[in-house]
Amino acid sequence: MSASPRPVVTLGCRLNIAESEAIRQLLPASANGRDVAVVNSCGVTNQAVKDTRAAIRRLRRERPDAELVVTGCASDMDRAAFEAMPEVDRVVANAAKLLPATWGPRANMAPPRRHTRGFVGVQNGCDHACTFCAIPQGRGTSRSDPIGTVIDHVVTLVEEGKREVVLSGVDLTSYDDHGARLPVLVERLLTQVPALERLRLSSLDPAEVDDHLFALLTQEPRVMPHVHLSLQAGDDLILKRMRRRHTRAQASALSQALKAARPEITIGADLIAGFPTESEPAHANTLAMIDDADITHAHVFPYSPRDRTPAARMPQVAPDIARARAAAVRAASAQRRAQWLLTQVGTVQPVLIERPGDRGHTPAFADLHLNAAAPVGSIVNARVTAATSTHLIGTPE
Repeated sequence: MSASPRPVVTLGCRLNIAESEAIRQLLPASANGRDVAVVNSCGVTNQAVKDTRAAIRRLRRERPDAELVVTGCASDMDRAAFEAMPEVDRVVANAAKLLPATWGPRANMAPPRRHTRGFVGVQNGCDHACTFCAIPQGRGTSRSDPIGTVIDHVVTLVEEGKREVVLSGVDLTSYDDHGARLPVLVERLLTQVPALERLRLSSLDPAEVDDHLFALLTQEPRVMPHVHLSLQAGDDLILKRMRRRHTRAQASALSQALKAARPEITIGADLIAGFPTESEPAHANTLAMIDDADITHAHVFPYSPRDRTPAARMPQVAPDIARARAAAVRAASAQRRAQWLLTQVGTVQPVLIERPGDRGHTPAFADLHLNAAAPVGSIVNARVTAATSTHLIGTPE
């Protein structure tokens, strides 16, 4: 949590991170003589809602005199419950949180930025109907920012000194500006913003990775070699009951094809453990997917039912079993990640320094600790001298 007098606490996805940066720019110096503090909430799981409530209480303790505003998906899905919290002064709808009028006329348009990367939300909402997902309730239907608006935003970030930009969205691969899809956006960014050194894409739907996008991921050096896939499970029956649009074989084939075309690519994945009706063999298939798809960056969470979703009405897996299965999938991914990190020893990696002095990420998104200080925001060529189970250690070249 930031120590700023006008903090914005962010939970959830990279799109929320991008939106929080925009909110920081819009916050007034005060509201009726009070500082403003914001919780930008997440509602993707019951645990995310609990975390949002905890963040609100913590922020109130730390900022007892501030106007505390809650926005984001969780507050949209259950507005009355958040309005009833004694710590909350105001709830702002997701659709209104990026409007200047929401925050008042005394906007601070040049706040300090917290991130060395620039996070750019280019798409919002979702038109799909995954049975476990409540996000459409909080985000609505799919809509995309115009390409020109995105380019202008990225130009501004690069001029501010950002050397890497992350494109994000609720369903990024559904980006569509009057027929211009995500690959067109990426191509135009790379062409029209030649000073942009590194471009990273957030979560991609395997069913939407077409030949055009595949070519950019595997042939364009400024597109970072880290592909995060929205897999959710490794068992075909569970995928069908989730109403996902890919099969296990298709996801595995995509991962293998990406690695064959660009060997340095790393694969990340969202995975749910303990989805309703998940059997032990189905869980074993998801575990095996870690190796089959070479998943080194897994975001794993146990299923929890969300109100008004079809999966909440399906036969449930016991919560303790779901938690144990999630722990097993995390352990398998951590082992795969540790093995991959060892292969990086002896290589030279361009590292974007993100934390004061000595920490950053490689293009393939390995956490690297330098054994010498370097300026935040710089890109340092580092020779990898060692690997732990979680990160690399390197020396500047």
